Amino acid sequence: MAHISLNSYLRKVDSAIQYKDSDILVELLSNRDPHVCNVNLRKNDPESHCEEILEPPYDKIVAAHLKCIWSCNNQDLVACYGFQSLLVHEFNKAFQTHKEENWALPVLYAITLDLRLFATAADSEMQKMGKGKPGEKLEKAAETLMQCFRTCASDTRPPWTDSKKQGMLYLVNQLFKIYFKINKLHLCKPLIRAIDSSMHQDKYSIAQRVTYKYYVGRKAMFEGDFKSAEEYLTFALHHCHHASQQNKRLILIYLLPVKMLLGQMPKNDLLHKYDLTQFIDIAKAVRIGNLMLLTKTLDKHEDFFIKSGVYLILEKLKIITYRNLFKKVSLIMNTHQLPVDAFVSALKWMGEADVDDDEVECILANLIFQNRIKGYISHQHKKLVISKQNAFPVLSA
Repeated sequence: MAHISLNSYLRKVDSAIQYKDSDILVELLSNRDPHVCNVNLRKNDPESHCEEILEPPYDKIVAAHLKCIWSCNNQDLVACYGFQSLLVHEFNKAFQTHKEENWALPVLYAITLDLRLFATAADSEMQKMGKGKPGEKLEKAAETLMQCFRTCASDTRPPWTDSKKQGMLYLVNQLFKIYFKINKLHLCKPLIRAIDSSMHQDKYSIAQRVTYKYYVGRKAMFEGDFKSAEEYLTFALHHCHHASQQNKRLILIYLLPVKMLLGQMPKNDLLHKYDLTQFIDIAKAVRIGNLMLLTKTLDKHEDFFIKSGVYLILEKLKIITYRNLFKKVSLIMNTHQLPVDAFVSALKWMGEADVDDDEVECILANLIFQNRIKGYISHQHKKLVISKQNAFPVLSA
């Protein structure tokens, strides 16, 4: 393919279409295949060549691909996105005409992945030039991907082996990647409903299911549904390929804060194994009720936690750190009637210099409301009265 002529390339495309050879067609239409470096395929006006050899709409599809190759060579990423968008749109129309078959699904996967990557690159290029809105091309790419998703979802034929529904989860995962990138997580909801209501959830590949659970778990975490987040992310971690250390690390970045919020602190061996040592002192601080250490560690690794999108989640660990600190105060004082002043002193010792009785009572009220402490506040006597049995229940969300 390195020096193949344009006509030979077009005949190969035509043959792959006639014989329904998706593997060959993926190579011939993918922008990640070495053929894109072939100077013979860099054509700004390939339409007439394509029309001579290919039937509609594949003449338009391949012409768009060749223009994409031309634009990439000229480093015009915005034009690349435009031609790839046209390619996917035309291919989706052709795909709809495949009434009783889904042989072209691998091709759909390849070209929609290229579309998302080109949209990301085009947005970056436009921002450098000071043009357009952030995520503008990605948002338009999502609209095109939704058209493909509807094509797959509308296939009502019962045999799973021939159904376009096999492509639904792949497209959902591509859309998730876009929606998370442009911060429009509310658009994930109808897609989740479509997948979760499907009778074929277990028939998708394990790799696609892992990706799906990863994004649904992250969404649940951001919405404060930590038990669901733990379930989804744990599935993703346990079913992730054993050799995919980087993917497991990505999953753990979100699973670890969720588990800590549920009272499960990670072991240092795990954190060292996946190069997540930023969490070591976080877990230690929460476990021993050391508010000062928690604050210092959050500040120290602020950039990492913010970039990962877990900083605000980790800040929620303060309430558990309060709980564990206050439990220590209770054990030291060995009484079920604890003066609020004792908690004020403990917090000031932890570096909270400006804390007062009212603020401590507010913290205690939250802990009681969340069932992290069993008891009540006696405002008249400025005391926390705790239960004589199990005053500090086992942590849960």
